[in-house]
Amino acid sequence: MQFNFKEIFTAFMVLFAVIDIVGNIPIVIDLRKKAGHIQSEKASIIAGVILIVFLFLGKSILNLIGIDVNSFAVAGSFILFFIALEMILGITLYKQEEHDSMTTAVFPLAFPLIAGPGSLTTLLSLRAEFKIENIIVAVLMNVIIIFIVLKTSTKIEKLIGQNGINIIRKVFGVVLLAIAVKLFAHNIKALFNLV
Repeated sequence: MQFNFKEIFTAFMVLFAVIDIVGNIPIVIDLRKKAGHIQSEKASIIAGVILIVFLFLGKSILNLIGIDVNSFAVAGSFILFFIALEMILGITLYKQEEHDSMTTAVFPLAFPLIAGPGSLTTLLSLRAEFKIENIIVAVLMNVIIIFIVLKTSTKIEKLIGQNGINIIRKVFGVVLLAIAVKLFAHNIKALFNLV
């Protein structure tokens, strides 16, 4: 195993920006009001398990349907691009459906809010570029932060305020936009070298 701090930090920041748990605090607070209580441990563990399982099996699933990782990473860069636009411009491109029958910790909190299409696509995009052990460490670091944020969401909202949350979302949106462009350029180059 070769742990690389730069890769871990980059993967951590990418996932942190995509999952956007700080930007999702208003949604978490709303879910807490509706459900009365959120099982932070359960939501964090389930999200972490989904992310790590997809990190290992995602490539096999893609091979099964005949798609290479570079093509998937290019598609993923478009998703990251649109998520970044949502964060920067304050618009909603992805419509969330309302659910009330499943437990809040699992649905919609662990999936699709935390381990959603954006983060799953990002994992495979990162796998095309970074070593798997570094990505696992980055996922685990994100799961710890998700747990802390879920546990202290009410306090964080009071401390930062709505304006603070909006500023954080926009800053991470710009970072994510730059990462999407880099991911696109790197994998398009790899695709043309393969052809």
